[in-house]
Amino acid sequence: MASWLNDLEARPMTSRVLVIDDDESVCESLRRLLSAHYVVSTESSGLDGLVAAQSAPRPSLILLDVRMPGMSGYEVLEALKRRPELASIPVVFITGMGAIEDEEKGLALGAADYITKPLQPNVVRARVATQVELARGRNRLERENAILEAKVQARVLDNEITQAATIAALAGLAEARDGDTGRHIARTQAYVRLLAEHLKSHPRFGHELTPVNIESIVKSAPLHDIGKVGVPDQILLKPGPLSGAQWPTMQRHAAMGAEALEGAERQVNRRLPFLHYAKQIARWHHERWDGQGYPDALAGEQIPIAARLMAVADVFDALVNARCYKPAMTFETAKAIMLEGRGTQFDPDVLDAFLAQFDAFKGIAEVQSNGVTTEA
Repeated sequence: MASWLNDLEARPMTSRVLVIDDDESVCESLRRLLSAHYVVSTESSGLDGLVAAQSAPRPSLILLDVRMPGMSGYEVLEALKRRPELASIPVVFITGMGAIEDEEKGLALGAADYITKPLQPNVVRARVATQVELARGRNRLERENAILEAKVQARVLDNEITQAATIAALAGLAEARDGDTGRHIARTQAYVRLLAEHLKSHPRFGHELTPVNIESIVKSAPLHDIGKVGVPDQILLKPGPLSGAQWPTMQRHAAMGAEALEGAERQVNRRLPFLHYAKQIARWHHERWDGQGYPDALAGEQIPIAARLMAVADVFDALVNARCYKPAMTFETAKAIMLEGRGTQFDPDVLDAFLAQFDAFKGIAEVQSNGVTTEA
């Protein structure tokens, strides 16, 4: 044991041991016994010991007498455990009480060890060295965990920045085709957030609209029309209504958008979680609650929640803003048209959320449309 103990105590004298004992002779004995290897400080009362425990540098170990006037060792230990900044300091009881129930009480309260008087130097040195080494190991592990956590957070931030840049670049492709698309993207993104936040406590939506998922849905919203990159200019930018022959080509943009995102995943041979909602929104934001939408004629709950939110946001924005094929409608006219679609075009509860947030929708449209929107 001597070789092992000497190896532990050969460390630099940086660990502080705090002795709390009302017996001055015990304090002095421990100081002589340990000061060659540790910085030893002593206090003669529990209250003074608590104050000393908070002083920098914090002790690596506390040697604590059980029987002291005013505040017992048990009370000191309980006070230490109540303070988060002190709770992890190991405490070894030193006492003349030898009853097993006293040892059990101290250990039950959180003591790391128990040494009885009269003190045996080798036993004290060995147990102190063990506890100090364990404390060093815990501190080292905490530091390493903190460093690892910082690295993980940095990696997460890098991934989020990469994802945001990817979404912005993809959305920019659609924006380049249509001068209003950039403002449309910003507005619909804000509308989707309004709807999601309003519905997150609704029993039908709470399981899906968690804070994390809401952020993912909002971040994905700009990609809802990415498929329009594949629509010819003579159709996408046509002034006036599309012909019957042109509509299928325009409608194809929903499937093309989702297929483009799926193609990106195939290129890297893995599912990309940040595109999960983007694919849903791109493909199904033109589906209708009554099953009469496109591209897959989904109905009701078959339509993913994210796509149902985008359906309301997209239609409202299209109604109240001028397009190459139509003038802007008033807010009240748009509201009336949207209300007619409750339960047919739109999920009734999502449409109700829109109605409840109508003034906020108007505010977003007014601020971000640069005067395009017409007031009622």
